[in-house]
Amino acid sequence: MSVLASYRRISQWPAGRWLFSRLVCWKAPYFSSIAPRIDVLEPGRGVATLRHRRAVTNHIGTVHAIALCNLAEFVGGLACDVSIPASMRWIPKGMTVAYLKKAVGTMRATATPAFPPREASEGYDLPFDVVVENPQGEVVFTASIAMWVSPKAMR
Repeated sequence: MSVLASYRRISQWPAGRWLFSRLVCWKAPYFSSIAPRIDVLEPGRGVATLRHRRAVTNHIGTVHAIALCNLAEFVGGLACDVSIPASMRWIPKGMTVAYLKKAVGTMRATATPAFPPREASEGYDLPFDVVVENPQGEVVFTASIAMWVSPKAMR
């Protein structure tokens, strides 16, 4: 079952988005360190949140910069997975980030591709842009994640 099909099925249940997020963290355990929650997942867009709590806080009481990077990679990877054709696969190659404002409160990250994904016979770069906002809707962090999209290996 595809990631998108799983999300659509599980998200309909009570606490389904929470459960889906936990399942993603089980598959990719490092994301558990920030306990993200996927709120929207559809081709071309993903939205996830990160609660401001002690485990993700730095020495000045704001959400840690690396927690924001992890949130960006979490939502960017999921958005990429559900956006590319089924015949393609992806892997992140790099990330450029900008910390624009102190991150206080629940962070909301939105990931979108820089251009529409396409089927291809060779690999190509597909940047995903991630914008993270605070509860007031102010942008506190941006990221551009360089995704390498290539055909799945033939078996």
